[in-house]
Amino acid sequence: MVNYIWIFLILVGIFFAFITGNLDTINNSILTNGKEGFDIVISILPIIVLWTGIMKIAEDSGLLQKFAKLVEPLLSRLFPSIPKNNPALGYIASNIAANMMGLGSAATPFGLKAMKELQKINKKKDTASEAMITFLVLNTAGVTIVPTTVLALRIAHNSLNPSEIIIPGIIATFYSSFAGLILDYIIRRRKK
Repeated sequence: MVNYIWIFLILVGIFFAFITGNLDTINNSILTNGKEGFDIVISILPIIVLWTGIMKIAEDSGLLQKFAKLVEPLLSRLFPSIPKNNPALGYIASNIAANMMGLGSAATPFGLKAMKELQKINKKKDTASEAMITFLVLNTAGVTIVPTTVLALRIAHNSLNPSEIIIPGIIATFYSSFAGLILDYIIRRRKK
């Protein structure tokens, strides 16, 4: 569905440029922005590789499992339908840890594994369970302590103080997570 939206937006932009006589702007944009996009990817890549490597080391060393045990009391309250010691809780904790470090790409495999485990205990296989929905809310609005991608972009664009966004980012993601979980809780209570 998102692909169709992007295609629609691109076609509307080309059509609008054609009508207004600005086709040369599109040609220049295509030629210059490709290089700029490549340069941004190259500047972000080392930071993402570094943090992904750190997360892999944390996973292999058992640090993520320790983090999972640490947050298990909170997760068991957020996800009461998940049995204790279910692998889904570990994957959810690992996903949260990766998202906290601003590593969406490293968090994705953990999120997919968590959803797979949640599907195994889902009674209605064609409908998302409450735990799946809560996890999706938490994953989407998750607290980010170190927004690595944004920091890398700010560094790449020569920001004077690239880390000044950390505190506002923590505050914003904390409140978005809190609001999302409260809304999830209210909707669940209304259904019952």
